[in-house]
Amino acid sequence: MTTAELTPFPSRSIFLGVDVGTGSARAGLFDENGKLLGSASSPIQIWKDGDCVEQSSTDIWHAVCAAVKSACSLANVSEVQVKGIGFAATCSLVAVDAEGSPVTVSWSGDSRRNIIVWMDHRAVKQAERINSYNSPVLQYCGGGVSPEMEPPKLLWVKENLHESWSMVYKWMDLSDWLSYRATGDDTRSLCTTVCKWTYLGHAHMHQMSEKASRDMEACGWDDEFWEEIGLGDLADGHHAKIGRSVAFPGHPLGNGLTATAAKELGLLAGTPVGTSLIDAHAGGVGVMESKLGSDSVTKESDVDTLCSRMVLVCGTSTCHMAVSREKLFIPGVWGPFWSAMVPEYWLTEGGQSATGALLDHIIENHVASPRLANRAASQKVSVFELLNNILKSTVQDTSSPFIAALTSDMHILPDFHGNRSPVADPNSKGVIFGMTLDTTEKQLALLYLATIQGIAYGTRHIVEHCNAHGHKIDTLLACGGLSKNPLFIQEHADIVGCPIILPRESESVLLGAAILGAVAAKSYPSLHDAMKALNAAGQVVHPSSDPKVKKYHDAKYRIFRDLYEQQLSHRAIICEALS
Repeated sequence: MTTAELTPFPSRSIFLGVDVGTGSARAGLFDENGKLLGSASSPIQIWKDGDCVEQSSTDIWHAVCAAVKSACSLANVSEVQVKGIGFAATCSLVAVDAEGSPVTVSWSGDSRRNIIVWMDHRAVKQAERINSYNSPVLQYCGGGVSPEMEPPKLLWVKENLHESWSMVYKWMDLSDWLSYRATGDDTRSLCTTVCKWTYLGHAHMHQMSEKASRDMEACGWDDEFWEEIGLGDLADGHHAKIGRSVAFPGHPLGNGLTATAAKELGLLAGTPVGTSLIDAHAGGVGVMESKLGSDSVTKESDVDTLCSRMVLVCGTSTCHMAVSREKLFIPGVWGPFWSAMVPEYWLTEGGQSATGALLDHIIENHVASPRLANRAASQKVSVFELLNNILKSTVQDTSSPFIAALTSDMHILPDFHGNRSPVADPNSKGVIFGMTLDTTEKQLALLYLATIQGIAYGTRHIVEHCNAHGHKIDTLLACGGLSKNPLFIQEHADIVGCPIILPRESESVLLGAAILGAVAAKSYPSLHDAMKALNAAGQVVHPSSDPKVKKYHDAKYRIFRDLYEQQLSHRAIICEALS
């Protein structure tokens, strides 16, 4: 950070983005050019017990306040300079009572644990039961709900925690709860409700022509669906518990920050707060309009450019976001969601439930992991960087034609937390093919590389599936923690066969959240205008030009696809044996 960046300019417009991920709350401050001035993070608590994963809204709010104050201090930004705030968060489910206090969603009865985290899979059976009804709303989420969506989780609580069910006054997505905690306005985002609650956002198509953004009466709930699945009571009071009003992302909420929230955050009361986004969708908003010099030449229009792109938001999990002007129904892929990310566009949302989490799992559970961690610490590099260096040395030692070929006899199906898309099978299991008794760091490096490749083959499967159903994706954009790993990005480029654009600013999710604040502050006429002004491209990573690399990955991709088909066959054999 330069001295110039640290010098306060009272006239500057600065926008604050807050992102609550799985393990931490982060805050970032951006200027009117979309440049990151400073960021900070604060850890958050998480409880894991089998399929149950829980957090605390109280703990998260404390972490948000700490991160905001630290970011402002690091960037030397005063509260007067912050013109707007936006929140993004994981699509976790928050339960509060009439006083706004937490209501437990945990078998433990611990009242702090009032959030069912997005990755929680306790409601697999409820999801299967909901999908068996074949409600018309399900066609807008790939043909069926996932246990990571909110209706199955709500049904699980109703069936298992009766006292909690009766106490809850509001059920909210985490990002909506954050904006509610900041403003006192419980208007829900079209992003959260449409993507995770089966809300039909296209019920508001006619309201796009209205000049002023406003909170709209929630007319997109399908009451027959809620009644059919056993949650008809959520329609009571004009859907008071799940959302009576909705708004487009970036719509200014209430009267801005309340006095209480402003004091806790170290900001000014009344600072505009924009309607929120899910974290992955904020990543899309933070990168999707990143322009290359050639874009204006090679594409017929901005619409064509936008609709030929897919954003990979790569963190604990990976979300695959693509937009289209027409609604595209794609089996096994969530959506089409109208205006859930970019206003007036239909969103297709693929995903892999464990990517960063899977790499951590593979590395940390290997016998060589402690030695590797100690070496990385002594060399002051990350474990990923050390593994990448081991792979480079191995290529030289073995005369392998290229790094990817080191895994010629190792193949991984990365479904360690089920398959979100495109086969939409939460019961799918991970597969590692090609293990030996070798426990060296070199063997761990090969396992790590094969895992990256397995994840990338999963992305290729999603891209091919989307293109087979009407998309025309030929360019990827990547953001999130894993996008900072050059091996991860190069393998994806080689395997998918598309160039990958990396953003100029490394914190795209925070930028996307900050853009919500900029729109709420009326600094831009619309979310899309703000994206065009504040998104910026950085490095472009191209696929290898070596035809041998393509031939190799085509072969491994066939094996990757076979691993799942074999699993289905094995599942059927065992099912018959036990019947």
